Amino acid sequence: MAALVLIAEDDDEIASILDAYLQREGFRTVLARDGRTALDLHLALKPDLVLLDVSMPRLDGWEVLAELRRRGTTPAIMITALDKDIDRLQGLRIGADDYVVKPFNPIEVVARAKAVLRRSGLATAGGVLRVGDLSIDLDGYQASFGEGSDAKPLALTLTEFRILAHMARNPGKVFTRGELVDACLPGSDALDRTVDSHLSKLRKKLEQAGAHGLLPGVRGIGYRLSA
Repeated sequence: MAALVLIAEDDDEIASILDAYLQREGFRTVLARDGRTALDLHLALKPDLVLLDVSMPRLDGWEVLAELRRRGTTPAIMITALDKDIDRLQGLRIGADDYVVKPFNPIEVVARAKAVLRRSGLATAGGVLRVGDLSIDLDGYQASFGEGSDAKPLALTLTEFRILAHMARNPGKVFTRGELVDACLPGSDALDRTVDSHLSKLRKKLEQAGAHGLLPGVRGIGYRLSA
């Protein structure tokens, strides 16, 4: 069955354009004109992706995104006229998978939606992320590597778990140290070397479980979780 996309947008013209382009590409769609309706539809229909405007009545996009992240890992792309770096950082900090600034090319939005869905295709409906033989239970805060009875549990600290889960939502993406701090150590004064320390310990635990080369560093940039 085609992926279901929830379009949360109070501008009728923009919503109609997104709806038309997505349906033309074979997606199923459902529309919400305000934040509260978006959350109600998300709970009832469990869409595969949410396109989320920031400036909406009843609840704004930031509030909706925060609630989506409390509920689980449904991918979300923010669509907004707010184009400052602090706004992008806000979206990434709360857990947005991508960020599109208005005015936009609807073809680009569809392409980004496909890319996010390809990445999130590794996530199951039960709140478990899977990247190859790596399994991350978001609700139980547990991770393991391997298949079936051969799976080895990973004894991770809370910070290590958060980093691993955050990177598993976008396998193959290179994360800067700053991005990992903002997403996984919010409100802290963590330095680059602190992030390096967490990643070094996480890599060792993965290797001990047989996951060699899963968490490489990218010189001058940061780290990625190999898909």
